[in-house]
Amino acid sequence: MQLTDRVNVLSESITIAVTALAQELRAQGKDVLSFSAGEPDFGTPRVIKDAAIAAIESDKTRYTAVDGIPELKRAVIEKLKRDNGLHYEMNQVIVNNGAKHSLFNLFSATVQEGDEVIIPAPYWVTYPELVKYCGGTPVEIMTDDASGFKITPQQLRNAITPKTKMLILTTPSNPTGAVYSKAELEGLAEVLKGTDIIVASDEMYEKLVYKGEFTSAASISDDMFKRTVTINGLSKSVAMTGWRFGYMASADAKMIKATKDLQSQSTSNINSITQYAAIKGLDGSADDEIEMMRQAFMARRDEAVERFNAIDGLSVLSPDGAFYLFVNIKEITEDSMTFCKRLLAEKEVAVVPGLGFGMDGYFRFSFATDIENIREGIARIADFVKTY
Repeated sequence: MQLTDRVNVLSESITIAVTALAQELRAQGKDVLSFSAGEPDFGTPRVIKDAAIAAIESDKTRYTAVDGIPELKRAVIEKLKRDNGLHYEMNQVIVNNGAKHSLFNLFSATVQEGDEVIIPAPYWVTYPELVKYCGGTPVEIMTDDASGFKITPQQLRNAITPKTKMLILTTPSNPTGAVYSKAELEGLAEVLKGTDIIVASDEMYEKLVYKGEFTSAASISDDMFKRTVTINGLSKSVAMTGWRFGYMASADAKMIKATKDLQSQSTSNINSITQYAAIKGLDGSADDEIEMMRQAFMARRDEAVERFNAIDGLSVLSPDGAFYLFVNIKEITEDSMTFCKRLLAEKEVAVVPGLGFGMDGYFRFSFATDIENIREGIARIADFVKTY
């Protein structure tokens, strides 16, 4: 069977591949500790599960509007107003099957053959793959530990060409946990003035910030509000990964309508039960559970950072958000793929090579798991490094 060029450019998600391999090895009886998945180890809050059960009992199992039930869209709008100071109308919001689906729809509606999309590196593995699928060209801006894994206004200015269609911003970042301050976002916004560049602002880890305050890119100025598409969801904040809920908001109602048309011909509405449950994840009902999880993640982060930085040859910055450590292994090797393969084979510890995030010489370690596993996993990594 002859496959299309657009699908042939895609690679399998390395994070999903590593997680699947770890699960296979466990099924074979191996004592594998996996730190590869970006998935909270907490259960979905009771108030959300109860809302889902009530929806099932009330037979809320029919097709819904493609872009979401009105009650849910209103909850998204109120959340953005309450938390981020952003004001949207009903025709400026759409709900999707997770934020990955939001991004797929956005890129499909806006990125054409030859368009350039600026992606700060390291980046979430899916960004460049979706850009290539849509015919665009990923343009990477490299960062490092010294910059806190954040791009500067000058780097952005240097990367812009007449072909630039979009800038992808992720704050807090996957895989580094970097969080852009309001001042840093203002600096980037100044560079974008006078251009038609779209900002795709992925804010999935918004609720997991450990230092300072979160600032939404669209809130910086009227100019940024008009050019920014805000992407968010509930997978990380209220542990709803498998429920598949994401949403997108933009001042450009025409673009939102285009993604709605695309969704109507592909997936149609998202799961109806998820929609009713998601309202409780957005309206503040689960805030106590969100704070409990944030505090637990912060305590794990602090201990994990201390333990990694005590290992000769390894170093890691303490992330300001999300639940990942991006561990520097350059003193040992630049080859993150070989390092991670051997670590899994010899010590049965699964982490994700930095190469998959566009930056070799690092690996990503998720601390979205219990502290005993974290301690044991880092101890195994320390033993591994001694004889590498």
